[in-house]
Amino acid sequence: GDKLNSDGIEFGLEGGLNWSKINGFESHSYRRALNLGFYFDIRLKKQWSLNTGILVKSKLGTAKLSAADLRYLEAPTYDSIGNYAQVVNYFILPVLIKYRFKNHMYVELGAQGGLMYSAWTEFIRKSDNSDVSIRNFNEDKINRIDAGMTIGAGYRLLKGKGFTIGAKYYQGFTNVYKGKSGSVNSGFFLKVNFPIGVGGKDKKEVEKA
Repeated sequence: GDKLNSDGIEFGLEGGLNWSKINGFESHSYRRALNLGFYFDIRLKKQWSLNTGILVKSKLGTAKLSAADLRYLEAPTYDSIGNYAQVVNYFILPVLIKYRFKNHMYVELGAQGGLMYSAWTEFIRKSDNSDVSIRNFNEDKINRIDAGMTIGAGYRLLKGKGFTIGAKYYQGFTNVYKGKSGSVNSGFFLKVNFPIGVGGKDKKEVEKA
């Protein structure tokens, strides 16, 4: 962290939750998942910066698929009562322009891309005695590249020197499924950014002074 952080670049870890769905299905239920990755905040002029990085663990998808949704996906079904979901694993790369206010609030806007590396329909049944989860992989039905726009806002704690909390909304523009028009991703992201090495750097500067 000390080597990656400088006066012009801040590096750290990003983690959080997202609630996502894929448009174009009967189901409009959001699916919740964890996100984990790292970020770079590249300072531009005055209160402007370029925020980028990569979420290496990020799942998008849709929960509570209907019978019609499952038929379209040609997904196997089971006699047991449970819920079905589509899950798509992406490497997510945002490229956002950020503006920081003097009160340590910020807004950001820009493009977001995703690279699909695995996908499956999932059957989940929960009972008092056991939980059952069955995955049926369907990467062949999914477009590998996802792209869209993101808008967000947040706040940096400890007078602008601590970790950052924020929220983002993502709207995809490209089809998730091959041959299914309008099947685009959308979702809400809650995130926490932890800068690495910044505190240590400040401490060394104080000791040197």
